[in-house]
Parts: sequence; structure tokens; C-alpha cells
Amino acid sequence: MAGRRTDTRERIQQVALELFAERGYDKTTLQEVAERLEITRPALYYHFRTKEDILASVVDRLVESMDELTAWAKEQPATAEARKEILGRIAGLLEDQWRPLFRFAQVNQGVMGHLPAGERMQQGLIGMLSVLSAPGDDPVRRFEARLAVLAVVLGTVPFPLELDLPEEQRAAVAMEVATKLISGY
Repeated sequence: MAGRRTDTRERIQQVALELFAERGYDKTTLQEVAERLEITRPALYYHFRTKEDILASVVDRLVESMDELTAWAKEQPATAEARKEILGRIAGLLEDQWRPLFRFAQVNQGVMGHLPAGERMQQGLIGMLSVLSAPGDDPVRRFEARLAVLAVVLGTVPFPLELDLPEEQRAAVAMEVATKLISGY
């Protein structure tokens, strides 16, 4: 039974993020989320009382996975292979579970700036940006490391880069650029 509850929560989160990205957070109602899921509002309320509760739960999962990745990355040796593996894991998480939330955040920047979930997401992202550099690195290396992470992120979310590339190719190009940024050390 617990598995079904978890599946339902995840479906609610996924559908809500889709609607938030399509219609905007402020314009989406819980009724619309329930209708898209083909469940009753009471069934939805059993899992989440408000839109903010849904968003907070998604952000909590995202930040938890960012924190886990950051902790793992800090334990890795300072080698080119380890840095490439870290970038690969970031790209994998973006592809697998982070992309919908990053797309939502891109479309709903104003909302994210006013909600506690937005602050948590920002702090998680800031922590993740530092995983490829060491405290003693010179400023240029630290900046390159952060740009490498941002390149991977930008390669997986629709951002107006005017590259006219399919999504998969854009992600591959972003990874190539990110790898070049960190290969100099």
C-alpha cells in the first residue's frame, strides 16, 4: 500500500509541475491538477493540501539529491576523470529527475523568488556549482568549474540559446563544452 501512495504522490508532483510550466504556477489550480490526474480533489488533498506543498515536496527531493551528489563529489579525487564523472552524474540527474523542476523554475522565476522552496533550490544549486573546484583553486579555475556545471544545466533545459539543436544534441554539446572547461586542470 505504501508503494501505491508513493506512486500517487510522484504522479501528482509530475503532473503539477507540467501544469505549472504550461499555465504558470499562479494560474494553475489544484482542481486542474486533480482533473488531469483523473482523481478527486479529496484524493489530491490526502497527499497535498496546497500547491506550495506540492512544490515544496518536489524541491525537497531535488535539494536532497543535489546534497547527496555534492557530498559524493567532495569525496572524489581531484582528477580529470573524477570531474568528468561528476559532470556525467549531474547530467544524468538533470535528464532523469531534475529537468521538470528546472523548466518550471525557468518559466516561474518570479514565483520561485518568493517561496521558501525557491530559496532552498537556489542554495542547493549554489552548493552544486562548487563541486568541481577546490578551495585553493585560483579564481579562474573556480569560475570555469562553475561555468561547466551551468553549461550542463543549460544543455538540458529549453533556454533561448538560438542553437536550433534537438534536445539530445544540445545536451551532448553542453557536456562537450563543460568537459573542455574543466580539462585545463
